[in-house]
Amino acid sequence: MIPHVLPTYNRADLAFEKGEGVWAITADGTRYLDLGAGIAVNVLGHANPDLVAALTDQAQKIWHVSNLYHIPGQEKLADLLVANTFADTVFFTNSGTEAAELAIKMVRKYWDSEGQPERIEILTFEGAFHGRSTGAIAASGSEKMTKGFGPLLPGFRSLPWGDMEALKAAISDKTAAIMLEPIQGEGGIRPLPDADLKLIRELCDQTGALLVLDEVQAGMGRTGKLFAHEWAGISPDIMMVAKGIGGGFPLGALLATEKAAKGMVAGTHGSTYGGNPLGAAVGTRVMEIVATPEFLAEVNRKAGLFRQKLEALVAAHPNTLEGVRGQGLMLGLKTKVAPADLVKAGYAEHILTVPAADNTLRLLPPLNITDDEIAEAVARLDKAAARLDG
Repeated sequence: MIPHVLPTYNRADLAFEKGEGVWAITADGTRYLDLGAGIAVNVLGHANPDLVAALTDQAQKIWHVSNLYHIPGQEKLADLLVANTFADTVFFTNSGTEAAELAIKMVRKYWDSEGQPERIEILTFEGAFHGRSTGAIAASGSEKMTKGFGPLLPGFRSLPWGDMEALKAAISDKTAAIMLEPIQGEGGIRPLPDADLKLIRELCDQTGALLVLDEVQAGMGRTGKLFAHEWAGISPDIMMVAKGIGGGFPLGALLATEKAAKGMVAGTHGSTYGGNPLGAAVGTRVMEIVATPEFLAEVNRKAGLFRQKLEALVAAHPNTLEGVRGQGLMLGLKTKVAPADLVKAGYAEHILTVPAADNTLRLLPPLNITDDEIAEAVARLDKAAARLDG
């Protein structure tokens, strides 16, 4: 008999009743050190007092009105995002997948408004993950994501990850856009070098193609900059944001330049819930905290500490671990065993991690994790790896 909750996840036999900062706590009081943070969502940890206050204060005023009306809190959050990024305009969604769908629509609508409706091809990279809607899985191109869901939305071409020669051969003045993650999350914490991001920006400028960046997982301070592309000194035309922007409240956004958004006039897109007063209140507080130089400097300092300890961990477990990859507090342990096995070994040590492709274990802690909690996390990972050594 099918479960009442559709069985599309192989769920761990764990359930959490409450959380405190970096800790997720079961009904019997067992505390797990959470290095997954809801898959890079809880950037300020569980039950963060500032976010609780923002949400409860707004909940006592008004919850939802729909986007048929002005929402002052949404406009405040949009102002913050525009002031701190390349963007001129923002559309709010409930998830990264919805932001990806709008990105695809915006690209196509841009070229339609330019009198080139046939210019639809978007170049993507193998290992990409842009969500699980029909458009997003077509963009990924992988059989794992697309098998059984055809016919797929046409207009995507997937290139080998990081192969700039293949990209130069594929792009032309008929290309609508290039869409990529600066650091692949599901693909195995694979950063694209700054030089490659700069080259991609140059190729877009030369051909007129739009540059679409997916910063759903890498954004909101996770790499030590507000957004990962800032390390390369470039700007996209369109960018998807979600996960960390709501700190645990379902919230996403699509950021764009005025030029890229020119085709998106009244009636071309909508969302009933996107950017409602509750989501906007929490997102605004997240931005007020995370987008400060002091906070981002601390992310960078803690990232250096964490990476140093992880490198020592790898050296101590040569049969189980191979290396450390990633940037900031978006880190991965390359493993010589199945990542899922290390995840399960971690459960026994009361630590939560997230598997990814390319034999990689994702470590995505809250950005305000303390030095002592980093030390405790590595100690627990050490015990988990020891369970698998040999």
